[in-house]
Amino acid sequence: MEGLRLESFMSAVIPWALAFLISGFLVLANRTNRNPLEWTTVDRCLLLIALFCFAGGISHSVIGVSTLKTDGAVPWADWGFTRSYLHLNRFFGMVWTGLLVVGLWLRRRVPESRLYGHVVVQYNAVCVAGVCYLFGAVTHPGPILLSMAVGTLLFLLFRTDLAFPWLGTFMILNVGSAVATWAGWIPYAPLYTRSPFKDGTIDTLYLIGTLAFVMVIFPLILTLLAYIFARWRDREVKVAEMTALLKKMFGRYLSMEVMKSILDDPSALELGGERRAVTIMMTDLRGFTALSERLEPEQVVQMLNGYFEVMVDIILEYKGTINEIIGDALLVIFGAPQDIPDRAQRAVACAVAMQNAMKTVNERNRRLGLPGADMGIGLNEAEVIVGNIGSSKRSKYGVVGSGVNMASRIESYTVGGQVFISESVRREAGDILRIDGQRDVLPKGAETPLRIYEVGGIAGPYHLALDQVSSGMIRLARRIPVHYTLLEGKDVGEKTRRGDVVRLSGDSAEIRTEGPLKNMANLRIKLGDVDERLAEKAFYGKVMRPSGDSMEIFEIRFTSVPPEIHAYFQSHRQHSELETCSQ
Repeated sequence: MEGLRLESFMSAVIPWALAFLISGFLVLANRTNRNPLEWTTVDRCLLLIALFCFAGGISHSVIGVSTLKTDGAVPWADWGFTRSYLHLNRFFGMVWTGLLVVGLWLRRRVPESRLYGHVVVQYNAVCVAGVCYLFGAVTHPGPILLSMAVGTLLFLLFRTDLAFPWLGTFMILNVGSAVATWAGWIPYAPLYTRSPFKDGTIDTLYLIGTLAFVMVIFPLILTLLAYIFARWRDREVKVAEMTALLKKMFGRYLSMEVMKSILDDPSALELGGERRAVTIMMTDLRGFTALSERLEPEQVVQMLNGYFEVMVDIILEYKGTINEIIGDALLVIFGAPQDIPDRAQRAVACAVAMQNAMKTVNERNRRLGLPGADMGIGLNEAEVIVGNIGSSKRSKYGVVGSGVNMASRIESYTVGGQVFISESVRREAGDILRIDGQRDVLPKGAETPLRIYEVGGIAGPYHLALDQVSSGMIRLARRIPVHYTLLEGKDVGEKTRRGDVVRLSGDSAEIRTEGPLKNMANLRIKLGDVDERLAEKAFYGKVMRPSGDSMEIFEIRFTSVPPEIHAYFQSHRQHSELETCSQ
């Protein structure tokens, strides 16, 4: 009996020592993250090994106390089988020790080893089922409570592909042992010679041993479960807060569609792209560069923010993806990342709505003492590459292809309030567009002329039309001399020519020139015969068309006019109106 006592106590001390060593090691190794839910698979398996070692130590200590107090003279206990149980447990303990060593080796090499996880979890199921059989699933509540607690812990710690096999193995072994016991093939609860209950009374030693097991193991696991649940709740709260913060932060930089696709499928962050047909929109504020030179930086930002606030809402309403904000310009795509069958129609409707919304933008500018602005929009339908472009350290969701450059070229032919589209957009959108005009242009870099169309509205479910603004062209009582220079791209040409403004409106003028001008040509103009201060001010315009049959008088649409020149023009218009009325 002395040997049994020593063996049982040693069988208790060694598992306890392993349990505390493993637990201390895991706490130190994960000191920056105390949430077991976020540990690696191997570390969670090591936690399970520590827990089972502690439970084994409790079981062996109960046996040791029983032998110490009773010298083994307990009529309901089979002390011969108990020695065999301790020997058998020594073998199972050696297996746990081997799994512990393997786990310590794997935790830095293969921390998410699924094979190791399956082995540890399945071995745990075999051990728990074995304890339930040895003590008796009906007679002793401890093993059943242990199996319930361990099962709950497993489903909380591990993925279902690891937890469900544990449940399957445990149920098969328990049901199998119950059937074998019922058939008489194996004895029930072989640790007992007979029931510890007699005449409705439970044996005192059995009660104390059962309570010791239940009152130590179950509260320990319950405490661990409560800790993990609390950590899980805290993590969910932090995840929700972080998700809301990310949406608030990156929602300003990415479209909702792109952000949603990334949240739903993190693999979308990988570099790469796909070929897709999209409708590309390019917008630009006419003459904004010259305008920003006259304003303070704070005013420029205030003006842009008010403009984008209105435009972004409209773009999102029509399911456009804002690909990039380039200064005062917007690059928008329709049809990516979400496929939109009616993308061309949506793009045209969006462009018309944006042009009409410029009235709201300019009203706000006037209230804030800021100048008004005009916007041009170009649309092109093309097959491009869309996806994450860049490097592993810095990338963006972008669009690449010649179709993007073509959209920019089309937009460059617009003046304020116009929407120009390519032939591909007109074809894709169908016959619900109202086309106000068309022209053939030769964009920079193109080998053949490109036909572009001026859109005045769109029918169908959108039923939108551009707001008509009367030019109010007035013939001047006295012509205004000017000097104009043809702009070649973004550069100013060298040759300066003379001309005269003969008719004038709020946003355009008719100018008699020294010779013919190409349609859509950009001009840099300065006033002649004025004081030096005013003569230094330049304004810009785009050639729209010849006035009547004359090839010397052209209608020029202003794209940027300084306030001093605008006031000068206003005074000439008022003087001409008074002259007309007096006559």
